[in-house]
Amino acid sequence: MSLLVLDKWLERRLRAQRKAWGGDRHDEVWEGIYVMSPLADNEHQELVAEMAAAFHEVIKRPGLGKVYPGVNVSDRVEGWKKNYRAPDVVVVLCDSAAQSHGSFWTGPIDFLVEIVSPRDRSRKKLPFYSKVGVREVLFVERRPWRLRLYRHDGTALQLVGQSEVGDSSPFDSEVLPFSFQLVAGTPRPTLLLTQKTDGGTWRV
Repeated sequence: MSLLVLDKWLERRLRAQRKAWGGDRHDEVWEGIYVMSPLADNEHQELVAEMAAAFHEVIKRPGLGKVYPGVNVSDRVEGWKKNYRAPDVVVVLCDSAAQSHGSFWTGPIDFLVEIVSPRDRSRKKLPFYSKVGVREVLFVERRPWRLRLYRHDGTALQLVGQSEVGDSSPFDSEVLPFSFQLVAGTPRPTLLLTQKTDGGTWRV
């Protein structure tokens, strides 16, 4: 169920309370509409932390770029707070055309990850990411589990690889030195990240 709040006083109070206890970390604004995202569960947070750690080891540590467990991405500089998204993991390479503005980024982010949670709008962010020119987007879908990689072809983001339990062939990123695969596991499937340069693996 969605809730539309038209009372400005109540809106400000809700947002202030949410900010005070840290519940607004993943909130966004979609063309002027404030979107309160579902709270990230433990599994969601573990996926973010472990994927960011793998990227940090391969990208950040050797000085190839920066890795963030979430940033604000907008399609404008002036009035950016009227339209921005907050992906779960972001990688910006050293030669990136994306631009940092302190509190947010604009331009073609090199790589980002969206962990799909129940009742969130992660999948609906794809047109926005396509518009700003994000080079690759990896969706980690849950229940049912599936990985999907989208790559920008100069016009829009297109599906270029996917993996799911029972059909878990790995697929490669062209932006990061990684391949991705979903393999069976307990109590949930495992994300297998393989470094293409030396074969090192991370099981997330």
